Amino acid sequence: MTALVAVTSYLPTRVSIDSLREELGISRPEMKVFGRYFGLAEVGREPDRSLADLLWSAAVQLPDLEQFAPRIRYVVHARSVPVITPYPVSPLREVCSRLGLDHVVDFAVIQHACASGLLALELLGRLLDATGDPDALGLLITGEKAFTQGARIIPRTTIMGEGSAACLVSAGGERDRMLSYAVELNRGYQDPDRVSDGLIHSQATYYELVAAIIQAAVKQAGLTLADLALVLPHNVNRISWERVCQLLEYPAERVLLENVPHTAHCFCADAFINYRTAVDSGRLTPGDHYAMVAVGTGMTFAATVFRH
Repeated sequence: MTALVAVTSYLPTRVSIDSLREELGISRPEMKVFGRYFGLAEVGREPDRSLADLLWSAAVQLPDLEQFAPRIRYVVHARSVPVITPYPVSPLREVCSRLGLDHVVDFAVIQHACASGLLALELLGRLLDATGDPDALGLLITGEKAFTQGARIIPRTTIMGEGSAACLVSAGGERDRMLSYAVELNRGYQDPDRVSDGLIHSQATYYELVAAIIQAAVKQAGLTLADLALVLPHNVNRISWERVCQLLEYPAERVLLENVPHTAHCFCADAFINYRTAVDSGRLTPGDHYAMVAVGTGMTFAATVFRH
């Protein structure tokens, strides 16, 4: 059963979202909506550092990495954007080289956009299990640079931030065991016949679909919502999670939202950044059940449940 051996995160220098208004190409009233309504205040930006630097900054913090390195079989970069550098430049290969992991199989997972982190986690568990080696490990890294206009903002939803996370993953173990993985690819959002009412439809059903995927993951794990000590969300905005909690009748204070004002949405890294915050702040104790939740443009809805 897939388990997290260690999780680290890296948050770069932060800038106020107000300072990015012209770069993002939005009006002052729109910026006020992002701040006052959505609860965003600042995001990470390091224009002088590369994507490889961003990813390496999280991975290099993994405890005992040199000791674990010979056991690592796979390194996966879960990301939202299909094209991140011109061919043949590979930030992932550079990171592997800098970490002394030239022996691994490395690849990217992008199929579920910002939910690709949870997909990659489940996939790594399957790959490691197939090796038949109980000591085999995988390394999942997440994080992207907001380097194009389309990668900097999701209109009427969130601003994209730079941040990264790294997870050592095993096929088994008692620490942070994955109990379930639920995913729903809602093809209706990609149906050209529904483009005219797509935005209205997505706003009307988004909250229901997020609530449904959480319920599915909880049920698959053999638990109830009351058993969840904490939800580690994607950090798109505050208001959407308040509405999801209303639908689920789940206490909003048990959704870790304190990073939203300071990081905004860090592509696939949100849930893992939030995990690090939860552990460091004592929000998770041994035996607690918690869920990671992510939504990818398209729309892909995903949730996992773990036992800490």
